[in-house]
Amino acid sequence: MGNSNFAVWRKAGLIIALALPLGLTNVIAQEARSPAEKSYQAGDSSPVGQAEMHHNINPKAPPMTKDEFEKGKNIYFQRCAGCHGVLRKGATGKPLTTDKTIANGTEYLKVFIKYGSPGGMPNWGTSGELNDAEVDLMARYVQQEPPTPPEWGMKEMMASLKVTVPPSKRPTKKLNNLDLGNLFSVTLRDAGEIALIDGKTKKIVKILKTGYAVHISRMSQSGRYLYVIGRDARINLIDLWMEEPTNVAEIKVGLEARSVETSKFKGYEDKYAIAGTYWPPQFVIMEGDTLKPLRIESTRGITVGTQEYHPEPRVAAIVASHYNPEFIVNAKETGKILVVNYKDLTNLKITTINAAQFLHDGGMDSTGRYFMVAANASNKIAVVDTKEDKLAALIDVGKVPHPGRGANFIHPKFGPVWATSHLGDETISLIGTDPKKHKDQAWRVVETLKAQGGGSLFIKTHPKSTNLWVDTPLNPDAKNSQSVAVFDIRNLDKGYEVLPIGEWADIKDDGAKRIVQPEYNMAGDEVWFSVWSAKDKISALVVVDDKTRKLKAVIKDPKLITPTGKFNINNTQHDVY
Repeated sequence: MGNSNFAVWRKAGLIIALALPLGLTNVIAQEARSPAEKSYQAGDSSPVGQAEMHHNINPKAPPMTKDEFEKGKNIYFQRCAGCHGVLRKGATGKPLTTDKTIANGTEYLKVFIKYGSPGGMPNWGTSGELNDAEVDLMARYVQQEPPTPPEWGMKEMMASLKVTVPPSKRPTKKLNNLDLGNLFSVTLRDAGEIALIDGKTKKIVKILKTGYAVHISRMSQSGRYLYVIGRDARINLIDLWMEEPTNVAEIKVGLEARSVETSKFKGYEDKYAIAGTYWPPQFVIMEGDTLKPLRIESTRGITVGTQEYHPEPRVAAIVASHYNPEFIVNAKETGKILVVNYKDLTNLKITTINAAQFLHDGGMDSTGRYFMVAANASNKIAVVDTKEDKLAALIDVGKVPHPGRGANFIHPKFGPVWATSHLGDETISLIGTDPKKHKDQAWRVVETLKAQGGGSLFIKTHPKSTNLWVDTPLNPDAKNSQSVAVFDIRNLDKGYEVLPIGEWADIKDDGAKRIVQPEYNMAGDEVWFSVWSAKDKISALVVVDDKTRKLKAVIKDPKLITPTGKFNINNTQHDVY
């Protein structure tokens, strides 16, 4: 970096969090430095960026041609809308509104776009992601008024609904010989597909077209229907009872999304599905076997704490209650947890629980009663009692918790605990979850472990295992991102062992080989890992023997393009984690 540019950077250091375009906040510095995180947040394209939008011209903004504006719009949605929000009002990242960007000016902004900062701003120019002309274009683009995507309501949803095999034409019993409990739904992120893989033979059963960058796979309570949702808000309903698993319905519930779930309360099994969207900020309840939309609810509203209106509270994780006919819905930016009772959709009852801002992902404790969810930018875990529909606790943890669904196990000293790893530091927080027999330890961090480093996305164990697995795919150090740490639950004090999963995959090319999301098979004696490289590189799945911690199998196939999330059917169906 030249001295003059460095001087500008130093002079502006204290206000970078308010001015930086395309940047991330300090609390996600670890993930911001990783090219994999850029894909994790936004990928190679964004469905929102392709939508026809309206924007107002700000007379104080620097000039842009129509073509330049369109190019800037697409770059923004590819790289930073995931953190700063579609409307640039601020999300996990700080606001990028024109009152801040215009005040700083084009030359000032270009420095940060090109060189980045220690506080988490990626070096878009010097890394080669953007050339000098694109850096200049983006410095001018973020000084324009942000374009507004269209809304997406019942009319649009119904127009996108396709029921290719109606329920009356579907089998009344399972017609195949697949061991569904040990089947894995594997996201092929950049291919817009999932691969169904047999857990015993390690063979691909079928590859199915889905939405782009499937975020999660969820099972109906009966174990028959598989629901997958892509980042483009397309949901595919797959019937696993047919001679071959088949897409039987699909719908597009918005322009960008992350979450889908199905009703699990007794008497409502498979009856309803729910999906939450990033844009528009809303959720929709659908028929479970057709995806026909029944009820749409907006999440726009007032934030916790500051009590300010937020126009874009994106819906993050959704879980189904086992204690009531309810869905628990996280409104990310407002920090509110919505308990949605689906018993009477006409007179819909929603209980609002104030938690903390930037709610993201989480899972149930071992009893299935308490929902443990990360408020990532607030560095907290919120605990929701799904039986009483109230907040049980708000717990301070490490920097930017990202548990996936977390990990439940019996601590040798403190009894039942739930664990989360973190994006922003190397710690693992163990939280006591038994308010009856271990009251003194309940809802507090009873122990903090140290693993390889920050950049963790998932932590995992199994009721039949004594191992605790932690990935670090977004760590900037390749030796950490290409390996995993594993702890012995019976002897946590002895620290962790590092397993070189990327090396075991025996991939000869120069792909990133980031290791992501440990997932157990149904028996709990195998752990599967994704070896995640770019779509033009070789990826793989690595299977490890849980007892011996030795390599058991490597699954390679040209069709395994960017495998990321893996979901064992049995474990997903029964909330085993």
